[in-house]
Amino acid sequence: MILQIKVNHYKANGRVNVDSETLFRQFGEIETKVEKLIQICGSQQTANLELHHKITQLEEELRAANETVKRHAEEKALIRSRVDTLLARLEEMNP
Repeated sequence: MILQIKVNHYKANGRVNVDSETLFRQFGEIETKVEKLIQICGSQQTANLELHHKITQLEEELRAANETVKRHAEEKALIRSRVDTLLARLEEMNP
């Protein structure tokens, strides 16, 4: 944008030759590409931040699920132990 204003100024004053016009055009193209890259970088940073938040959320969900699995395993072991104790007592009563 700024480059285009300068090119127009030089053209108006007759100070731009063919080589300069080509050079200014190339700089203009570079400027446009750099602006697009800056926009892409910004959107990538936003996407990256969203992914980091998602990772944190999923890690918390995984931690909660692991705790639930552990608690269920402990409950299962307790129930199995109580059943084994009851079966042993029944066997003692009926030799």
